[in-house]
Amino acid sequence: MHIKSLKLLVLAMAASLSLSGCGVFGEKGDETRTWSASKLYAEAKDEMSSGGYEKAIQYFEKLESRFPFGTYAQQAQIETAYAYYKQGDQAQALAAVERFIKLHPNHSHVDYMYYLRGVINFNDQVGLFNFLANQDITERDPKASRDSFDAFKQLAIQFPDSKYTPDAILRMKYLVNALAQYDVHVARYYLRRGAYLAAANRAQAAIKEYPDAPAIEEAMYILIRSYDAMGLVELRNDANRVFTQNFPKSDFLAGKGRGRDAWWKFW
Repeated sequence: MHIKSLKLLVLAMAASLSLSGCGVFGEKGDETRTWSASKLYAEAKDEMSSGGYEKAIQYFEKLESRFPFGTYAQQAQIETAYAYYKQGDQAQALAAVERFIKLHPNHSHVDYMYYLRGVINFNDQVGLFNFLANQDITERDPKASRDSFDAFKQLAIQFPDSKYTPDAILRMKYLVNALAQYDVHVARYYLRRGAYLAAANRAQAAIKEYPDAPAIEEAMYILIRSYDAMGLVELRNDANRVFTQNFPKSDFLAGKGRGRDAWWKFW
């Protein structure tokens, strides 16, 4: 064949491929192109069951794109958020949740999405317990726990009869204890380093914000020690009086320190 004719043939073939576009590499190569909404949903659920979250997300997104106005599409949005959560992609999971709540505020399962939003933040990494290992406790940001608490609180207020609300309330109690314990750890950190005013202020904040949390016992003890170190005798005596009235059998009074079981073990 003449070289010029060969070049023309190659150009024609390239143009044909370009025009056909997804015909070769796109939709025609997609095994799901003829699947119905129910088929896509079923296959996505199967992938979820076997831990194939990435594939499941792809199927759910195809379903929503091809059948945007059906009930399957709304369910796919819910499942997508959960799949991202199970995959460990917190940012995408939260974005999917927020999108669903915004698009379907009156959906029959929107309560679940509020619950899922709380759970996603609740399980952010290892939560506040990272600071119990090697991380400096003053570097931990309890924002995820606060966001989780707010999500559960919103669920409990807006949907008091939801089947998810009892568990949300339990988690809220857990988070209150976690946040109180965080403040107490920070107060103890300041106390050990001789920053007595900072320790007292942090202990006072914990006592004021979380008065019923188990960690308040230690917060009161830190407050007494901080006042004593600063020479604030009257404030120390007042704090000690309140402490002994509320915790007459405290391990701290016996000089045993934090001898009780960890507050979080009930979970």
